[in-house]
Amino acid sequence: MKTKIYLLITGVALVMSFLLPSQSKAQLSISGQLRTRSELLDGQGSPLSKGSKPAFFTSQRTRLNVGYKGYRTNFYISAQDVRVWGQDASTNNRIVNANLNGFMLHEAWGEISLVDTNQTKLGKEFSIKIGRQELLYDDSRLLGNLDWLQQARRHDAALIKYGNKGFAAHLGFAYNQNSELKTGTLYNGVPNGYAAGTNGIGTMYKSMQFVYLGKKLSQGNVSFLILKDDFQKYTLTATGTKTLEKGVNSRVTLGPYIQTKLGKNWNFTASGYLQQGKDKDGVRLSSYMYSVRAIYDVNRFISLGPGFDYTSGSGSRSNKNRSFDPLYGTPHKFWGQMDYFYAANGFGKGGLSDLYLTSTIKASPKLSIQADLHQFSSAAQINDAKDEKLSSNFGEELDIIASYNLTKTISFQGGYCTFLPTNSLAQVKGVTDPKKMANWAYLMISIKPDFLK
Repeated sequence: MKTKIYLLITGVALVMSFLLPSQSKAQLSISGQLRTRSELLDGQGSPLSKGSKPAFFTSQRTRLNVGYKGYRTNFYISAQDVRVWGQDASTNNRIVNANLNGFMLHEAWGEISLVDTNQTKLGKEFSIKIGRQELLYDDSRLLGNLDWLQQARRHDAALIKYGNKGFAAHLGFAYNQNSELKTGTLYNGVPNGYAAGTNGIGTMYKSMQFVYLGKKLSQGNVSFLILKDDFQKYTLTATGTKTLEKGVNSRVTLGPYIQTKLGKNWNFTASGYLQQGKDKDGVRLSSYMYSVRAIYDVNRFISLGPGFDYTSGSGSRSNKNRSFDPLYGTPHKFWGQMDYFYAANGFGKGGLSDLYLTSTIKASPKLSIQADLHQFSSAAQINDAKDEKLSSNFGEELDIIASYNLTKTISFQGGYCTFLPTNSLAQVKGVTDPKKMANWAYLMISIKPDFLK
């Protein structure tokens, strides 16, 4: 199956390349990526209990991308395969376990320009983009491609895009179904595959609609997002059997984002969002988050500055869901490289307070080093099994990441991160007798050749 799809994409590219001479304005591009990441895990994602042994493995992402730009047309396909080294037998010639099949179409979309191509050269845009695509906005906090994960994130959606003189207005729509049904539209939002996601960790929306308004500033940009996602209603029997029902539970998230320069040396970023409606389980929702960060450029080599993120949470006695959900963004970018929060590893509904200091050293045009120090705390009160109050302190995390670009197509990235967890963190993560220190180290090698550009 993999071979057939690769051959199909390559064949399409070759056919299109022969057609190019008769269409002087058309452009064909073929690129790829091979990215390996070797990781040593000793408490990444969650503290390990004493006596647990560290893990080590290498994962690999392989991509083949084909793009075509013609008159009022933009077309793109990205096929990828994600594997762990040794997952398949060295003589395997068929898929013996469907759950381990990491080959899929990451993106497959087409875009139609509703204005003449000559008008787009003047900065005007009015188009429709349909198909499987990444949704990437602002700093990727709420809508991002989650590229750190080898499989990344994408949506099956339609997007109407308008732009003119630095102003952008996007309308997005998505409607999910499990198959081509003959009757009804009930949707089981627990899809196949890896269940990572900030949204309930594994529950897909049935439908989604969003409006994004953005404006470029002289030194930055400002935007506003309104997003509604809907989840299929359901009931649970006394035995825990889930039965889908008509109707949806709708959640609305909205708020502004700004990124700008203050003077010559300060870079300022801030955002704030409200969430209202009902969560995926039908519980009334009322939550919020805000973020602020200021980075000072000491010189052309060194920059550093503080930041603070706050996501509201629910206490043990709350009858409302006050836990903010960062939707479909890139949590790895914000709440610590070790992915303790808002990633695949849950930590309850108490929310998060993150006070941090970040710094970057550009040692050379090819080498940069980033060091971040986080102080994490719970936004809501934590109680133990005896209903006794615990400290809100979750612990501290230190992340040190080095990136080196050997060439335009070859890059290396290595990191070492450590977390000092508290008993409160072990409580919300459900870990008994945790180790006093967690560690994680990795080496990632990325090769991104352009075969035709």
